[in-house]
Amino acid sequence: MRTILIVDDEANLLEVLVVALESMGYASITAGSVEEALEALQKHEVHLILSDLRLPGLSGRDLLKKVKELAPELPVVIMTAYAALKDAVAIIKEGAFDYIVKPFDLDALEATVASALRFHAVSADNVQLRRELGRTFGGDSFIGQSPAIRGVRQNIHEASTSLANVLITGESGTGKEVVAKAIHYSGSRASSPFVTVNCAAIPESLLESELFGHVKGAFTGATANRTGRFAQADKGTLFLDEIGDMPFALQAKMLRCIQEKTIEPVGSHLSLKVDVRIIAATNLDLAEAINQRVFRRELYYRLNVYPIALPPLRERKEDIPLLADHFAKKCAAEMGRSPVTFAAEALRTMRNYPWPGNIRELENCVERLSIIAPGAKVTPEKLAACSVFGDALAVAENFSALSLTVEAAPGRLAFPLVLEHRLETLERELILQALEETGGVQVKAAELLHISERSIWHRIKKLGITVTNKGIGSS
Repeated sequence: MRTILIVDDEANLLEVLVVALESMGYASITAGSVEEALEALQKHEVHLILSDLRLPGLSGRDLLKKVKELAPELPVVIMTAYAALKDAVAIIKEGAFDYIVKPFDLDALEATVASALRFHAVSADNVQLRRELGRTFGGDSFIGQSPAIRGVRQNIHEASTSLANVLITGESGTGKEVVAKAIHYSGSRASSPFVTVNCAAIPESLLESELFGHVKGAFTGATANRTGRFAQADKGTLFLDEIGDMPFALQAKMLRCIQEKTIEPVGSHLSLKVDVRIIAATNLDLAEAINQRVFRRELYYRLNVYPIALPPLRERKEDIPLLADHFAKKCAAEMGRSPVTFAAEALRTMRNYPWPGNIRELENCVERLSIIAPGAKVTPEKLAACSVFGDALAVAENFSALSLTVEAAPGRLAFPLVLEHRLETLERELILQALEETGGVQVKAAELLHISERSIWHRIKKLGITVTNKGIGSS
C-alpha cells in the first residue's frame, strides 16, 4: 500500500484528507509542521507528500527544498488557497510535482495523487536502473586479474572522477564501448544520457546532420526539424566510436563544437549551447593519421585529454580462463541451460591461440560451444569443432596429432579452415603486391586495386602493414 504524508496545520482538514485517501486505498501519515514532516520521513517509507503552502514557521516551499535534498525523486504536491495561486505556480518551477487549489474536488485530488504516485514509481525504477547500470558497467565488473586489466580499472576510476574528454584506443573487440559506459555510469553524469555514434557506420553525407541535427528544409528530404546526437547527450556523455573514420572536413566543425560548447544544426544560423562530455574511441593510430593528413592535430589534442589504451587479449592470456567461465555462465543463463566447463588442456589451447578478434571473438566461441555442447566439459577436440578457431588453433596446439583435419586433394584447400582468416591473408598479400608494384606509393596502389586512397590507408593499418623508406613489410 502506498503511503502519503499530509502536512497541514488545520486538524479538521487533516482528518478529512485521511478519510478520503484511505477510501482511495492509500495509507496516511499526518504532520502539522515542516519539522514534524521531516521527522516522519525519517521513521516511515513515504511515496508522496501532500503539503499546504502556508504553515506555521517554515513554509511548504521550505519543506520542498529540504525534501529535494533528502529524496530528490519523492514527489511533492502543494495545497494552496486561490489567493496564493501565483506562489503555487512559482513553487512548481522549484520542483513541486503539482498543486491543487483549496477547496478542492475529491475527484481532482484522486487524479493528482494517482499521477504523482505513477511519477514516483517511474523515478524509483530509473534509480534502480542506474544502480544496475553502475554495477554492470562499473570498473569492478571487468573480468580479469592481469596487470593490464588492473591498469584499465584504475584508468576508469580516474576518468570517472572528472569530466575531461577521454580517448580510448585498442584493437577491434577489446571492449572500448564497455569502458566508455563504465566511465559514464561510474561518474557524476550517470543519471544523464549516454549517446553513441559510430562514425564509420554513418554515410559521410549524413554524419553532420546526425551529430548536430538539422532544420526543416535544410536539404532534400529534411521534412522536419531533427535533434542531433549532441543535443540528445546534453548534460550527459557522447561516445564517438571509430573517431578516426570521421571525414576531415567535419573534424573542423567538431573542433569548434568542443571549443565553444555550441552546435549549429544543418541549415540553421543559430548556435545552441550544449553541455556534453566526449569519450572517443578508435582502433587506428591517430598519430600516424595526423602525419598522413587525414586527422586534425588540434582535434586529437582536444580528445586526448585522458588517454586509455586497451590491451589485446593475447597480452592478458592469464585472464582467458576467467573470461571463458564468465561467458559460459552468461550464455547458460540466457539459454536456460547448464554452463559448459573447460578442461585444463582446452584452456591451455585457448591461451596459446592469438585471438585476433579479442574478447568479442572469445565470447563468440564460448556462445557457440554453449549451443553445440551445453553442460559438457570442453576438450581440445570440442574446441576444434568450434569453427572460430580453424587451422590457426590447429597450429597452436598441434591438432594434426589428433587427426582432426582432413587433407584435401592436391591444389585444393584443407578443411576445416577459418574463412575470415583466409580472406585477411589474401587481402594482405594483394595489398603488399600492389605496394611493391608501385614502390610503396599508396595512391597508385589504391588505383591498381580500384579502391579509394582512404580505404587502402585503413586496410594497411588494420592488417599491420608497414610502409617506410626502407621498404614494405607486415608486422
